[in-house]
Amino acid sequence: MAARPTWQGHLRLSLVSCPVALYTATSRTGDVSFNMLHKTTHNRIRMIPTDPETGPVERSDIVKGYEIEKDHYVVVTPEEIDSVRLESTKTIDIDKFVDAEEIDRLYWNDPYFLVPDGKVAVEAFTVIREAMQKAGKIALGRLVMHQRERMLAMEPRGKGLVAYTLRTFDEVKKPESFFDDIPEVKADKNMIEIAAKIIEQQEGDFDASEFKDRYEEALRALIQEKEKGAGRKVTVDEPKGAEVIDLMEALRRSLAGDKKGAAKAGKAPAKKAAAKSAPAKKRA
Repeated sequence: MAARPTWQGHLRLSLVSCPVALYTATSRTGDVSFNMLHKTTHNRIRMIPTDPETGPVERSDIVKGYEIEKDHYVVVTPEEIDSVRLESTKTIDIDKFVDAEEIDRLYWNDPYFLVPDGKVAVEAFTVIREAMQKAGKIALGRLVMHQRERMLAMEPRGKGLVAYTLRTFDEVKKPESFFDDIPEVKADKNMIEIAAKIIEQQEGDFDASEFKDRYEEALRALIQEKEKGAGRKVTVDEPKGAEVIDLMEALRRSLAGDKKGAAKAGKAPAKKAAAKSAPAKKRA
């Protein structure tokens, strides 16, 4: 296995434990990133810490501070930060098992691959994995990683386990604070039925390979052209949306597969659109 583990320790279910290794399940190495250069020399720019009053500052003179109110900070030393760090027990203790449906999707975070660390660990790891598979539950445990305690949700996947870090309760915002301001509107029953049929027509299987970052692809194409000296401008074609005026007509045309007609249906004649948008005159 070429990758380096993010974390190594033990997985424990009651009195059964085994050495395990945790590997990140995703990668961002394909993302295009840029460095800041001087526009003339193309030398890479160095970021120099600067005090707005005294100018450049030595690294040794920088301390950490927490802003408790505007321009008022509490300074904390490295020793004080170290004093509250959690001790890494190097063990993932499975605390409980729950149904996957009980965990709100808002709490799911980064995925990892959890594998036995060494041949000696395989037997005990297999017992734990197969027991979890039979129970059909999600295992919840905790571990200390990068000086922070994290909750893990673990599930069997093939010959290993997939572990997801879970966001804390305070990290997840309340949906109600965003959704409660949406006006209550009673949708037309016929429109809902047509929209449901459109959804049925567009049903399909999920294929992750179909999802590509068009912006990243356009950036790579631009960089390749610049490297060749062509310097042409590369753009990303964005789908053009139409302002829907006659919603029922647009739904009907969409159901019939007439996407061009649906777009036209969303564009009312100028005079009619103006007439609809004009405010009604008040009676004297």
